[in-house]
Amino acid sequence: MSTQDVQRESPRGARDNEGMTQRATQAASDAYSAASAMASDAADQAKRAASDAASTVSQQVKQFLDGQVGGGADMVGHVANSVKRAADELDRDAPQLAGLVRGLAGRVDSYADDLRDQSVDQLIRAASDFTRRQPALVFGLAALAGFFAVRTLKASPSVTAPSIQPAYPGD
Repeated sequence: MSTQDVQRESPRGARDNEGMTQRATQAASDAYSAASAMASDAADQAKRAASDAASTVSQQVKQFLDGQVGGGADMVGHVANSVKRAADELDRDAPQLAGLVRGLAGRVDSYADDLRDQSVDQLIRAASDFTRRQPALVFGLAALAGFFAVRTLKASPSVTAPSIQPAYPGD
């Protein structure tokens, strides 16, 4: 082959190489786009699954707590009935005190009925509203509860751990 022949084939060979490079680049770009789309879809599916799982767990926790509120309302109702019986016992000896106790029992029973009709979300909202309206009272009650907790812990007998030092005869 002469130099002229090589020069004539050279532009054509360069075009072929350029075309192959473009095809390879395009294939790599297409593969990258497909992989990105698949990764994005997988991430979206994972997010949806996590959101669905969190929603399901949240709903189950709320249902459990609603049941606990109902149980608490029943317990408050039992307390109201006990207070009513105590008022009946007081009727003989202290009728005025019995009237006050009976009024208290009525309020406690009414509170139990109100509690039965509410969900956890409603109770949280009511507590939040009360805290906004009466922050000093809530803070005071929290401080009082903390004071009593500390006093109770201080008054309880202290527990000492047994010594881990070996005991020697004659000590």
